[in-house]
Amino acid sequence: MPQNIYDQPDFFEGYSQLARSKGGLDEAPEWPTVRSLLPDLADARILDLGCGFGAFDRWAVAQGANHVLAVDLSEKMLARAKALTTTDRIRYVRGDLAQLEEYTADFDLIYSALALHYVADVAQLFIDMRRCLRGGGSLVVTIEHPIYTAPVNPGWKTNADGETYWPLSDYFQEGKRVTNWIAEGVVKYHRSISTYIGAMLEAGFVIRSLVEWVPTAADLSAHPEWANEVHRPMFLILRADAA
Repeated sequence: MPQNIYDQPDFFEGYSQLARSKGGLDEAPEWPTVRSLLPDLADARILDLGCGFGAFDRWAVAQGANHVLAVDLSEKMLARAKALTTTDRIRYVRGDLAQLEEYTADFDLIYSALALHYVADVAQLFIDMRRCLRGGGSLVVTIEHPIYTAPVNPGWKTNADGETYWPLSDYFQEGKRVTNWIAEGVVKYHRSISTYIGAMLEAGFVIRSLVEWVPTAADLSAHPEWANEVHRPMFLILRADAA
């Protein structure tokens, strides 16, 4: 069973205070890029893996999606999502992304936002996701960028000239990373870009888009606190279609 830190009260409270938690998709820096990669959602059947508070699910239904099956391991996240949802076209279920055996090839889109780096066996996950897609279906995922997850001791550094930089180390040493984010001891899994892409191709996906998110000039004007994000990519965004 993977770590379920989102159900720990202190972590959940801290996560709930993040801008993206309080403001939904509009406060997610990468959302405009993600939105541009999504297929037409009219009448779509969607599987959302790691749904969190359900912001994407409610947006998808507003775009005309027929049904969304939204899966998350955290009971607290699901309870918040249900409290914010008024439509019966979204079904929230508790589930482990490493155990998708019960889901059949019933979906036009699989969406997953910032969840894959919590899964130990991502190759099997891509195989399972491919199996869950109908012919012609699509996969859109966001992942913490491998440059962001690689360092064993992540964090911004300052050199002798006062310049801020992100230290890159241990990039090809794939596997478990234990970091302090909101709380101590958060377990994630680091893997290289080539490992992600190779696993997707082996599972039968055709890669359509790969984006390393960086803030635009307009982003920085609206959010000067994002200034450091031009020094390293934080998000890897992928769109793939079922072969």
